[in-house]
Amino acid sequence: MQAYDTLPSTLRHWLAEACLPWSPSSALKIWENAGGDRNPEAALERLDTIERSMLCRDARIWEVNA
Repeated sequence: MQAYDTLPSTLRHWLAEACLPWSPSSALKIWENAGGDRNPEAALERLDTIERSMLCRDARIWEVNA
């Protein structure tokens, strides 16, 4: 929980609303690589894009196995 508490507030808010369970370290790495505090909008967009991609991938797996 300490790792989560040290995240930037904008990122913590995004994680609270995320569809998938993210580790604080994974989310922070993407946040920082995408501009983070310098460009939070771009960082959030990157997180959204990655999450959508993961959800689509999971949906295809479940469709094949259904």
